[in-house]
Amino acid sequence: MTNFFGVGGNPFTTPVGQRIEQATDASLASENWALNMEICDIINETEDGPKDAIKALRKRLQQNAGKNYIVVMYTLTVLETCVKNCGRRFHVLVCNKEFVQELVKLIGPKNDPPTAVQEKVLSLIQSWADAFRSQADMAGVVHIYQDLKLKGIEFPMTDLDAMAPIHTPQRVFVEQSIPDGEVAVGVPALVAQQQGTLGSPPSPAASPPPPRLTTDQLTKLHGELDVVQGNMAVMSEMLSELTPGKEHPSDIQLLKELHGTLKVMQQRLVELISKLANEEVTEELLRVNDLLNNIFLRYSRFENNREMSVRGREALGAAAGAPAPGPAGQSLIDLSDEATPPISQMAALSMKGATAVGPAPAPAPMPVPARHDKEDSEFDMFAQSR
Repeated sequence: MTNFFGVGGNPFTTPVGQRIEQATDASLASENWALNMEICDIINETEDGPKDAIKALRKRLQQNAGKNYIVVMYTLTVLETCVKNCGRRFHVLVCNKEFVQELVKLIGPKNDPPTAVQEKVLSLIQSWADAFRSQADMAGVVHIYQDLKLKGIEFPMTDLDAMAPIHTPQRVFVEQSIPDGEVAVGVPALVAQQQGTLGSPPSPAASPPPPRLTTDQLTKLHGELDVVQGNMAVMSEMLSELTPGKEHPSDIQLLKELHGTLKVMQQRLVELISKLANEEVTEELLRVNDLLNNIFLRYSRFENNREMSVRGREALGAAAGAPAPGPAGQSLIDLSDEATPPISQMAALSMKGATAVGPAPAPAPMPVPARHDKEDSEFDMFAQSR
């Protein structure tokens, strides 16, 4: 597959490669649409056109990534135009996982691409994933799109009114069905499927919609998502209210149970995303998955802070030289300030628990008046001497 995509040889020596090089020249004042359409014609009318075009486009992007983004933008425009105007043979190559990964690398941090290039690449991947979602031989772009969404990549908002020149599902199938030769050679499976339903022109427009869940399935799914979001709300509130290291054991137990439950729910949710072809439901599942990832991150930070707090208390106790208290003393010390020195802890014990201390403190007040009497007698002796 690597050799197929153009490693070795000069892809710009082919007829379509030469025109791609000309159409993406950095010295152009603007896009050369006449040349772009000529490239589309060569792809559609020659046997090697799709393969040669992919090799040239890929090479052009690799040569200029991180260097000349004028050439990169022209190349992406040519690629977009070809997807819109060419047939299935070219679409299969564009949606190949290896080729789409090259586009993702193009906007990686290593190349430091401008925002316009990032949005252009993400927009193309998103539109192709939407267009070819129900076609198994073009699933590569769909898988990469879903992986990027799961990783938290934000895609540009889709503006249908502003997307006239961009490939859409309806346009792809209609344009494929118009040239008889192209349909007969390029998409026999699709034609067979269409002829089995309504015939030629109406059926292409009717075939793209992906399989939809039944009303009962949707209702059940939304109910389960409500449970997930309810658990997330409880967990989020607890993480906001609790202070690490000072929480009640029952709160910690509940947090751990919520975390475990939501982890299991997320696994099922991710499995569902990979199987569903319903765009609206998939978007909702991806949104909930993002929220789950955020709350798991908060929980991880909370656990780290709680562990540090416990270690800090242990270090303070060791530095003060206080021996580990027994079970009865343990509960009383937990009720007092954690940083209290040992003498204060003993005072707290005598004040807070008569059963733990016993009657021993009773004589303690006696020395105070005795000391006072001694001071009085000394004062009297001093007065008499005066």
